[in-house]
Amino acid sequence: MRNADVAPIRLADYRPPDWLVDTVDLDISLHPTATRVVSRLALRRNPAGRADAPVMLDGDGLQLVRLAMNGQPAVGGAYEATPARLTIAVPPADAFVLEVETLLDPSANTQLMGLYRTTGAYCTQCEPEGFRRITYFPDRTDVLAVYTTRIEAERDEAPVLLGNGNLLRHGPVEGTSRHYAVWHDPWPKPSYLFALVGGRLAKVPGHFLTASGRPVDLGIYVELGKQDRAGYAMDALKRSMRWDEHAFGREYDLDVFNIVAVSDFNMGAMENKGLNVFNDKYILATPETATDADYANIEAIIAHEYFHNWTGNRITCRDWFQLCLKEGLTVFRDQEFSSDQRSRPVKRIADVRLLKAQQFTEDAGPLAHPVRPDTYREINNFYTATVYEKGAEVVRMLKTLLGADGFRAGMDLFFTRHDGDAATVEDFLACFAEATGRDLSQFALWYQQSGTPRLSVMGTYDPDAATFRVDVAQAMPPTPGQPEKAAMVIPLAIGLVGADGTDLPLILADGQRLETGVLEVTQTRESFLFTGLPERPVASLNRGFSAPVNLTSSLSVDDFVFLAAHDRDPFNRFDAIQALALDLLKRGAADGALPAPNALLDAARRILDADDLDPAFKAQALALPGEMEVARELARDVNPDAVFTARRALRRAVSEALSPRLVEVYGTLATRGRYSPDAASAGRRALRNLALDYLAVPGSLDGLARAETQFSEADNMTDRFAALAVLAQHDTPHRISALDAFHRRYAADPLVIDKWLSLQAQIAEPGTLDRVRDLTLLPVFAMTNPNRVRALIGAFAAGNPTQFNRADGAGYDFLVDVVLSLDGKNAQLASRLLSAFKTWRQLEPGRAGLAEAALRRVADTPELSDDVADIATRALA
Repeated sequence: MRNADVAPIRLADYRPPDWLVDTVDLDISLHPTATRVVSRLALRRNPAGRADAPVMLDGDGLQLVRLAMNGQPAVGGAYEATPARLTIAVPPADAFVLEVETLLDPSANTQLMGLYRTTGAYCTQCEPEGFRRITYFPDRTDVLAVYTTRIEAERDEAPVLLGNGNLLRHGPVEGTSRHYAVWHDPWPKPSYLFALVGGRLAKVPGHFLTASGRPVDLGIYVELGKQDRAGYAMDALKRSMRWDEHAFGREYDLDVFNIVAVSDFNMGAMENKGLNVFNDKYILATPETATDADYANIEAIIAHEYFHNWTGNRITCRDWFQLCLKEGLTVFRDQEFSSDQRSRPVKRIADVRLLKAQQFTEDAGPLAHPVRPDTYREINNFYTATVYEKGAEVVRMLKTLLGADGFRAGMDLFFTRHDGDAATVEDFLACFAEATGRDLSQFALWYQQSGTPRLSVMGTYDPDAATFRVDVAQAMPPTPGQPEKAAMVIPLAIGLVGADGTDLPLILADGQRLETGVLEVTQTRESFLFTGLPERPVASLNRGFSAPVNLTSSLSVDDFVFLAAHDRDPFNRFDAIQALALDLLKRGAADGALPAPNALLDAARRILDADDLDPAFKAQALALPGEMEVARELARDVNPDAVFTARRALRRAVSEALSPRLVEVYGTLATRGRYSPDAASAGRRALRNLALDYLAVPGSLDGLARAETQFSEADNMTDRFAALAVLAQHDTPHRISALDAFHRRYAADPLVIDKWLSLQAQIAEPGTLDRVRDLTLLPVFAMTNPNRVRALIGAFAAGNPTQFNRADGAGYDFLVDVVLSLDGKNAQLASRLLSAFKTWRQLEPGRAGLAEAALRRVADTPELSDDVADIATRALA
């Protein structure tokens, strides 16, 4: 069915389920091509539903074998079954047991949704609507049931059998070569949290004692021979469990917690109750195979999925429109965890960079949608940066407005009141309103309105009155379906910095001291007057990125240089130097000539020489804004080649001006001793490798020789791959030999080869498209594996603006060909690749026309999946 023909699902049309399920008993007999699933559902009519409603259960490609009601075989005419729906028009009673047997082919399930087989192991992925591919069921988030699952398999094929909850019993199946395990989850859950895994896996064991003294058996299951690569993940899990007890008062609630790492997975990881399934790239790590960034991602994603145990599992979503209630909230929680484990300022900078690169871009294009959308055709396409990253920012703003104590009180009430519920955003906000007495009705617009607010701030100093007036204007740009917007509540954290670099008192005209440093902007235009200021201050605005807004101000170039050197807010020191660089890059891309970067170079020297800044912060501050960020700031008529040229010129200018100091930094920060992924060590490597990158920008023999030496002598993947990335930027024999050497060394390690593929896909040269095509033919690449596809083709489309947006349109045609070839095999993967077109309207007319033609070729293709058709339709709307 074409997506345009699919009726949209609307939040306003929500109604409670007509039938509820109290218990689910599953008997699953695993077989590579003929898995039998017997489900026994204890159904009862919902008093809140329609009194005469039939039983209607969802399916997706199911083959029905047998049906019984209250133990009696169902006769013809008592039901209607299609691959997509099971309907019982006249149920036998208001409460009855329905037994359904279905037959599945896990090996043929290339969509990787429901039950599938990967590298010899059985695995499930049921979020958002995969359970209906296993058995007929009311597959919605507000039907919560207690699950008991019996799993049976050939012992030699699948000696490990895992399910949700606690293991009740296991043993051989008498008279056969098979065995079984029975798992019981006592906590009611929606079907999307169901999971099972069966296969030949090795367990990395662990143990945890909760704050109340209850022991928990921990297990991380990996492919045989990879046990030594799961140690960091286990350590991160234990730290996550302890942190959640301390920070949010949440203890774990089962006897076991298991994680399984698989190589074929559409997502990063999945929080199934008691049995998390992970993409193995977010579990496996050793210094030889993983970078510092990999270690940080493992830590964050382990934490994210564990934290879902309460924000997502114990409290789940009433419907998929509330997806941000579990994802945005849990991203906020994992960001706080990582901030406490590492450097809070550096983590904040990294999170905002990600937000601007992904979510601000999404907000500015045809795929923009609210944090909580009010309509969708395909829910798979709403696992977006807006739901995750912007959703986390909304929770962060709530904490900023209410304070730490008020926020904790609201969270405690939410956990207490809605434990075991399928909740809504309104339920969430009501807890904070009740706990603090605050009216949050206007704040709720952050969940309802799409787009990034534009905030203009003008500061005026009156030396005679010793006052500083801050005039603030906010505007919300039109977005698809929302041409007009209401004013938002914007928490604007502010500081007034004196000439000596210290913060001046924030005393308002009415004598009130602004203790929190946060102005609450609620109107389209507002003014705030600060008094008692004998000298002109420099305004430090949106400290800590207190609100996700596009900010313009009356700050001068000199003000930004001053803030980069003196602001006590670390984020704004970073942001000041970034603002200087971004202004130069915008003007250079628009005018074809880069202005003199003297102010930026002055600020960069101050950052580099500052004794009070750690290396990780310096690395973030001195890294120039990316091409996509510059393009977003230009907003329209973007020529990616011009942006690239401007950025290359600025990189060269920084390199030439700071070269002596960078050589010194590179030598001083040389790695000594055994590799450690801790934050301090990672920060030193980050700054040293940034220095290496700058030193090689001119293509000098010294710079390339330094990179060659580091590549050959490095004792860890971070340094080796950083050197390879430097060499890959230059079309020299050094690049060819280094890429070949890297491939030879890691050809048997798919996760490392992914790095090799991505690096080549992002080389900004005209030959890259042909290189990418050639790489798809290598044995190390497989179009059936999402990791390989994302590493090569996803990196090309999302990470190589000049070559994906080639003036001849060849990059667009290549991606469309891949999307159409994947669509019938893995629609989720195909639709996410197609999302690379989300910024096409910002391009200059020639490229925009070619991008539109490519999108129309997708939209006009018969028999598209709903996933791909939805992206194409919305992108063209």
